[in-house]
Amino acid sequence: MKKPTWVIDKERARRAAAAETVWLFGLHAVRDALMNPAREKLRLVLTKNAADKLAEAIAAGGLSPEIVDPRKFDAHVTLAPDSVHQGAALEVKPLHWGTLDEVCLSGAGAPLVVLLDRVTDPHNVGAILRSAEVFGARAVVAPARHSAPETGALAKTASGALERQPYLRVVNLADAMQKLRDMGYVLLGLAGEAEMTLAEGLAQAGTRPVGLVLGAEGPGLREKTRETCDALVKIPFGGAFGSLNVSNAAAVALYAATNR
Repeated sequence: MKKPTWVIDKERARRAAAAETVWLFGLHAVRDALMNPAREKLRLVLTKNAADKLAEAIAAGGLSPEIVDPRKFDAHVTLAPDSVHQGAALEVKPLHWGTLDEVCLSGAGAPLVVLLDRVTDPHNVGAILRSAEVFGARAVVAPARHSAPETGALAKTASGALERQPYLRVVNLADAMQKLRDMGYVLLGLAGEAEMTLAEGLAQAGTRPVGLVLGAEGPGLREKTRETCDALVKIPFGGAFGSLNVSNAAAVALYAATNR
């Protein structure tokens, strides 16, 4: 009997995920990954200078490094030409944090979640992960497609937060949002044209769990995402014109939600 197309696609996606690896680079990102027991580590490529700086992390990580000539470093690893690697690169498997229910219903941290609607810039997502960790959010949630995957650039911007802050990539963002609503979360979508302010939306949410929903710069939230939010809110600005990029808006919103 021939397998249905959806079964074939699912099996193909599972095989692709199993084969996927990520090159992390930079002293900070490599150090934190080596120190993370949940991270599956495959190859560690270092210059002698970087190895000296990472001696403690290398011992903790349990992976013997390949020491290479700094002038030939790029020949040993698969990194973009503009990667500021500082003589350190680590090939790893992506982290698996668990299901949405496991992390957002009973996970560590405050009942606070950030949801990203097609935010594809790894530097923005890395900065958001860093803010989410600082303010104790349970997770950052994004669609598996049309979002920034786990990459070396994201890890470097996150400054270690990628190893500690759950980053859940879901099949369908609207479905994940509905699941969060079923868990008791109030979903506040940030939109510059909203009439309600962020403070007002948080006041209405009271002590209930909150999901902060942010869209990509320019397009903003998609129509389906807007419809699934409980309310649209804005961060008011003092001048005649003003805007924040998505990572700054996330930091402001996380601070406000933490201190409501």
